[in-house]
Amino acid sequence: MAETLAKDDLKQLESHTVTASTPPRKYVYQLVTPGSFEVERHFYPRVLNSQIHPTVRYFLGLSRERIVSRYCHTHPFVDTKTLNEVLSYNPQYLRWAGCDLMHTTNNNNKKSMVIIETNTCPSGNKSTPLYEEMEEEGGYRVLLQRSFLPYLKNRESNIPKGELAVIYDKNPMEASGYASALAGLTGECVHLVPLMENAKEETVKFENGVMFVKIPTGKWVPIRGALRYVTQRPWNRIPVNTKTVIMNPIIACLAGGRNKLVAAKAYDNYNVELMASGLEIRTPLTIRDVEFDQLETWVEKLGGFAAIKIPYSNAGQGVYTITSKAEFCRLREELKSVKYQNFIVQSLISNHEWSSVYEGTRLFHMGTIPDKRGNIHVFDLRMMVSGSEDGFKVVGLYARRAKKPLSKQLEDGMNSWDMLGTNLSIKMDDGTFGSEPERLLLMDRRDFNSLGLGIDDLIDAYVQTVLAVVAIDRMAQFLMPNGVFNKHLLTSVDNDEYLLDEILYDQENH
Repeated sequence: MAETLAKDDLKQLESHTVTASTPPRKYVYQLVTPGSFEVERHFYPRVLNSQIHPTVRYFLGLSRERIVSRYCHTHPFVDTKTLNEVLSYNPQYLRWAGCDLMHTTNNNNKKSMVIIETNTCPSGNKSTPLYEEMEEEGGYRVLLQRSFLPYLKNRESNIPKGELAVIYDKNPMEASGYASALAGLTGECVHLVPLMENAKEETVKFENGVMFVKIPTGKWVPIRGALRYVTQRPWNRIPVNTKTVIMNPIIACLAGGRNKLVAAKAYDNYNVELMASGLEIRTPLTIRDVEFDQLETWVEKLGGFAAIKIPYSNAGQGVYTITSKAEFCRLREELKSVKYQNFIVQSLISNHEWSSVYEGTRLFHMGTIPDKRGNIHVFDLRMMVSGSEDGFKVVGLYARRAKKPLSKQLEDGMNSWDMLGTNLSIKMDDGTFGSEPERLLLMDRRDFNSLGLGIDDLIDAYVQTVLAVVAIDRMAQFLMPNGVFNKHLLTSVDNDEYLLDEILYDQENH
């Protein structure tokens, strides 16, 4: 334990301390002690009682060399050297990421995994079955060992004195899991601190780039390193430039990890560079920087079917599927209250009978294997990766299905989101998030078979995930020349005045 907490502080914090016998509480300050990790607290019960599917286990055990060899065999026009360099890439800012992918086919019967979005600081570990070679902390431990602790150590000479923390605004099950695993790996107590948007009481502050967390005694404790599970517009509470080491730093969000508009531009930029290699980040057709008054025009150009997104929302919020004039009219009224200036419009991936059409191209969901009633559900695959000097490693993997089966025909008044939306998060009235784990599909012997995926699909998803993460990390480097955030460069790729006003800059940038 660092010297900043005195014995008297520790005594007064006993009622806020997490140990092996005292579990963490949600959305309140906790001091997490070494040896407090208990698997029942940080994994869904279904996960603890599941066995990982042999195909998934085999995929996770493949070396980079074998993945490259197999991918280039099934994609003979891909350059082997370039693919190896991509998978070996050491990210500078986006070291912890997750991609949501959909298993699709097109009107030429070509199957592929398509990127829907990339997230910084994603969920994944509580939903991933353990297997024989893993420690009980599973992916929590792997991510911290590969990505966070080396990141912290490489910056030791420039970081302030202080302690360790995990800050979060959702998913306390995983946030507390990281805190317990980090305490065990370092032998230090770790501060587990909620950092909610629009919170009534200040729990975290920054002074000259140094993070301080407020403990229940009223004392402010300096932090040298923090794992961030703050996902909702984190740039309005955490500065872009900090002396405290934070993983992931806010620039990873602005560069595309929580900014769908800039992510689309990052993908396009990287695709241009990759053109000669045969590699490509696959996404639905994406129209960027769409103003409110242009939305209807673009929906009509896509045949009346589209996905409209608020670029800075996540956890299933701010994403709307349009399949009828009535759905668009309802959405248009809702979006009138949105302050942001620009939106994203994407072609809608849906059923082959009703889907976006643009220049003759369509994408359809492969969906799950039909159940006993003949129903097929839309699903997406979440692949969470850890980046380090050794490249990228998969540390979390799960799928999510939509609430209702995919209908062959659209009926009047039908809610298309129930058939096409897969996110499990539910925003509660108090600003916290709940979940619908009944729609979670595990990578186990029971659920995985229903997805209809094979090992080549998993390899394809992995390659797509890494390509997307590298693209965003490269955009982050562009926005951080000489390691300092440049607001003017961000303006060149996202000139939304409301976003720019939200960003918490350090004193040098004000």
